[in-house]
Amino acid sequence: MNGKVSTDRTVSVHHLTRVEGHGNIHLDAKNGEIKRLEWEVPEAPRFFEAMLKGQHYSDVAHISSRICGICSIGHTLTSLKATESAFGIPVSEQTTALRRLAINGENMQSHVLHIGYLAAPDFFGVGSVFPLIGSKHNDTVIKIIKLHRLANEMSDLVCGRTVHPINMVPGGFTEYPSRKKLEDLLLRLPDAQDTLKEIAAAIKEISGAILDFSRETEYVALSTKGDYALYDGELTSSDTGVHDGDYLDFVEEYFVPQSTAKYSRHARESLMVGALARFNINGNSLNAAGMKMANFMDLKLPCHNPFMNTVAQMAEVAHNIEDCIVQVRTLLEKGVERETLPRIIPKAGRGVGVVEVPRGILIHDYTYDDVGRCKKANLIIPTNQNHGNIQKDMESLVPTILDRPEKEIELLLEMLVRAYDPCISCSTHYLDVRFV
Repeated sequence: MNGKVSTDRTVSVHHLTRVEGHGNIHLDAKNGEIKRLEWEVPEAPRFFEAMLKGQHYSDVAHISSRICGICSIGHTLTSLKATESAFGIPVSEQTTALRRLAINGENMQSHVLHIGYLAAPDFFGVGSVFPLIGSKHNDTVIKIIKLHRLANEMSDLVCGRTVHPINMVPGGFTEYPSRKKLEDLLLRLPDAQDTLKEIAAAIKEISGAILDFSRETEYVALSTKGDYALYDGELTSSDTGVHDGDYLDFVEEYFVPQSTAKYSRHARESLMVGALARFNINGNSLNAAGMKMANFMDLKLPCHNPFMNTVAQMAEVAHNIEDCIVQVRTLLEKGVERETLPRIIPKAGRGVGVVEVPRGILIHDYTYDDVGRCKKANLIIPTNQNHGNIQKDMESLVPTILDRPEKEIELLLEMLVRAYDPCISCSTHYLDVRFV
């Protein structure tokens, strides 16, 4: 758009819908000049780092899983990895396979929820999923529910329940899926892949609703040679490559006045984590099913359109289902055995756990005393890392759409934020207290 627009635009979205938590959007433009444009997080902070202080290592993962009802498996796994790192606790191949199964299940749970219930209504031009029920899209809704239910049941099978897992502990598991249930799951997974393809076909028909917008930024994800890193890997930036040092030398957290959530940056003013960042860094490592889905949905490397994060999630779900098939077959071939948990000897020290959860890189950093109580905790949430990028995307997007009606601008800004699938409540870690 060239020149100034001789009109005013005001957008004020209070508590954006179809996201987790509370976030506001403010736009004030006078005669085409932007006076105010803010992505604001006003939600009361949640002091989980403080809650973990003084807690015994055997309780820390169960407490931290309560940070999020969507990423509770991811928080548990990250927490366990941090504790295992601090105490030098070994983990068996079987435990690793079961944990990979768990993280695939959670990725499927969260992505299908976002694709089907939160993002799809925008594509279909409705305010929620409910108008789609009983419409010509009813069959698509049923398929979304079916796929989401499978992911829930898979998480329940591996973790002991759908959210806030109870089976996973430092060094292993307390309960194991039976051979019969793993065989039943293996029979259902190919059908899940077919169901996802049918959902993708329905969404591709209206994919024109995805705005053609591009802003290159720094993408950050875990990476490991020969694998699409989710459970293990090294911090990797599209700008600076692989980082093999302390994450504190990589991620810089900072505060902004309009947010109770911390912001993050590395090499640029902002960075992006999540499905699109993982695709941009690891896209060539997607398995055959994930690659086929990306090609079907016209997702190409590199992709600088944040609205395509939802499409990247679809490619990841296809990858997750295929990887579940591999993990389940491996477990069945070797046989799932009840393993003796390793003897844990607490010692003073620090441990860091890093895992890719649906919204991006999650970091747990614990310092323990010599009896195994947490002295200090630092948690970096994926949405913390995305807040700054959402703001910068808005600053780039708004000048290109300022000549559109206010309601259309409002919808596009809402869709931009929703594309990130933010978990806002989990990211609120800051409170500015001023004593007078």
